[in-house]
Amino acid sequence: MKLKKMMVITAAVSMALSVTACGSSNNGGNNGNAAKATNAANNTAETAAPESTDAAAVTDEIVPEEGASLIVWESKEERAFADEIAKEFTAKYNVPVKIEELAPPDQVTKLTQDGPSGLAADVILIPHDNLGKAASASLVLPNDVFGEETKANNTEASIIGSSYDGELYGYPRAAETYALFYNKSLVKEAPKSFDDVLAFSKTFTDKSKNKYGIMWEVGNLYFNYMFIASDGGYLFGKNGTDKEDIGLANDGAIAGLKEFVKMKEALPIKSGDINSDIKRSLFNTGDVAMDITGPWELAGYKAALGDNLGIAPIPTVNGKTSITFSGIKIFAVNSFTQYPNAAKLYANFASSKDAQLLLNKLVGSVPTNNDALADPQIVDDPFVSAFAAQAKSSQPMPSIPEMGNVWSPVNAALPEIWDKNVDPKAAMDKAVQQIKDLNNGAAQ
Repeated sequence: MKLKKMMVITAAVSMALSVTACGSSNNGGNNGNAAKATNAANNTAETAAPESTDAAAVTDEIVPEEGASLIVWESKEERAFADEIAKEFTAKYNVPVKIEELAPPDQVTKLTQDGPSGLAADVILIPHDNLGKAASASLVLPNDVFGEETKANNTEASIIGSSYDGELYGYPRAAETYALFYNKSLVKEAPKSFDDVLAFSKTFTDKSKNKYGIMWEVGNLYFNYMFIASDGGYLFGKNGTDKEDIGLANDGAIAGLKEFVKMKEALPIKSGDINSDIKRSLFNTGDVAMDITGPWELAGYKAALGDNLGIAPIPTVNGKTSITFSGIKIFAVNSFTQYPNAAKLYANFASSKDAQLLLNKLVGSVPTNNDALADPQIVDDPFVSAFAAQAKSSQPMPSIPEMGNVWSPVNAALPEIWDKNVDPKAAMDKAVQQIKDLNNGAAQ
């Protein structure tokens, strides 16, 4: 297996153990230009605080720029948190904050387009695998003022995910992988294997009634990595750092994707007919018995199902433990912002212990802050332990810039396999070649 067990264990397990050890899109922006942003960034560097792990001591060293206002890009699913934390930040620092919804995986691309012209958000929220692309293009500022505090207060895995080429850029706020949500009134015991899922679905799925035993985003690499990796497939070799070694079409990946194809009997609909809104609605009403998704859905599903909600690790694939993607969701500061002091203060404030506990309360996220992880709110939550269990068998997404070249080709190949019965080997060979072409083009 080219993607060594070390990758499975190191960062991902540290994320899991940090939990278990504690207890069991309208674009807008500030008008401005790159020169003003550079000057502001230089001013920040001149007034940066001495390194310290004392939050009060650090924040005393910088203050928001006069007349500062911020725009923050946030995910739709976490809007409740964004609105509340922005309100608290404004009350403390007297800096207005406007929240704009933009999917985190799309934010670096939008920043690339709008950052230099001064039209992008001041603070962005991204999955850690997008950081390499942003940092290598100098689109985000280092986490310098609050760097030592951030390192001291958060898990090792989250600091790894928030860093690129040895430098800390991000402000980690949540650790994520996905797991199996199930309705206990329909599924008495969490299935151990995808064969079990299929057997149950044969008794439950009825396409004419829009009822399905299980539903997940079958066209999205993120939610299907277990079918690629569990039997020996991988993205990049050398623990996710070798862009020349792509294992998406090796024997192990193809064996897993054949199991993926079998699941069409449980979910006999087109990939394009599945999205988070559709899936959420059907699961909440009991028309979908199981859902593969992440902790961002936890609060809503708990409200809808109550005691009937169960969460378990992802079922095995062809007898092999399911290896899922894990990621760290991080704040980063736009390098073109006119208000770097205010932006850094916001990123730090919105990723603090109290902020992460608020995010968990409102959304159901898994914190990265060590003190938050030790809080009874987290320790006593059985659902957090389910995500921690899956995290033990997860791999952190590669963060090299070439990771950005993976999504489109693979997210085109999976629907070809699912919707059009294209041979998995042929579809993935094509995707691998497209990724290599993109990588080589990016390197020129």
